[in-house]
Amino acid sequence: MIGLEVALPEGRSYPVLVGPQAAEELASVLPSGVQRVAIVTQPDIPVAVDPGVDHRIFPIPNGETAKTLSTIEELCRAFATWGLTRGDAVVGVGGGVVTDVAGFAAASYHRGLPVVHVATTLLAQIDAAIGGKTGVNLPEGKNLVGAFWQPVAVLCDTSTLDTLPAREMRCGLGEMAKYHFLGGDDLADLAFDQRVARCVEIKADIVAADERDAGRRAVLNYGHTLGHAIETTGHYDLRHGEAVAIGLIYAAELGRALGRIDSDRVAEHRKIVDGYGLPSSLPEGAQADDLMAAMASDKKAVDGLTFALDGPTGIEVVASIDPGLVRDTLEAVR
Repeated sequence: MIGLEVALPEGRSYPVLVGPQAAEELASVLPSGVQRVAIVTQPDIPVAVDPGVDHRIFPIPNGETAKTLSTIEELCRAFATWGLTRGDAVVGVGGGVVTDVAGFAAASYHRGLPVVHVATTLLAQIDAAIGGKTGVNLPEGKNLVGAFWQPVAVLCDTSTLDTLPAREMRCGLGEMAKYHFLGGDDLADLAFDQRVARCVEIKADIVAADERDAGRRAVLNYGHTLGHAIETTGHYDLRHGEAVAIGLIYAAELGRALGRIDSDRVAEHRKIVDGYGLPSSLPEGAQADDLMAAMASDKKAVDGLTFALDGPTGIEVVASIDPGLVRDTLEAVR
């Protein structure tokens, strides 16, 4: 088992455990004095957990369609019916959808209950469960409503990945590919559990420097501006990691068009994405007008079209990019 610590401002921190059967450590990471635990999960997640106290399972629908405000209302009303109190806790067992929803429900109910994430997908283990971002989607875009709510612990049970469907695994591999460009130059040389832990470590370091997404944390969105636009306009025909992989290639091409990186660096992006068996071109039928509109509504876009881009000093956020160049560069990923 690999143990890590996510450090936060004001001396706060929480543990992350990475390894097979990490879910069995749930009882040991719950806050002292918790009497009851609401377990938020989905019907197709074959992971049973024992928090060691009175608990009840609260299922949410499968898939991205569960990430709605109505799901949060239904959960909170169910918590209230059961009589969950501020002295109790919420545990999210599942992938990124579950951690996003369980975390937001925990942040909202009684204005904040402790939450532990038992991450069962690669995407959740290296990204969604780490860092305290929670939220749901609106028809206008992904993750537009939510809260920052740090978990009290995260358990990354890598044994659950053995039975993960191939497309779910690819979903996480898209995020893993991203970390190669955020300081993960050594990722390719590591054993798999160590690679997961290294991704957690990279994200933890970035979160520690910018817990509330006021600056540097935006680099974690590398590849996500176009990736989210593809998901939103394509009605989620591609999985998140697959869309992000295309977004990584696009961000590299846009960086080259702006003179920030050279062709060798673009080729490195393509090599990493191809090495994970991920797509690198826009899905058939993707329309430039739709993608441009979605990218303009991205959360980073407070000063015109805004992207996290590679450059001489690494990934940084670049604002006010010429819309014509953004549109023209889409052709590089057709």
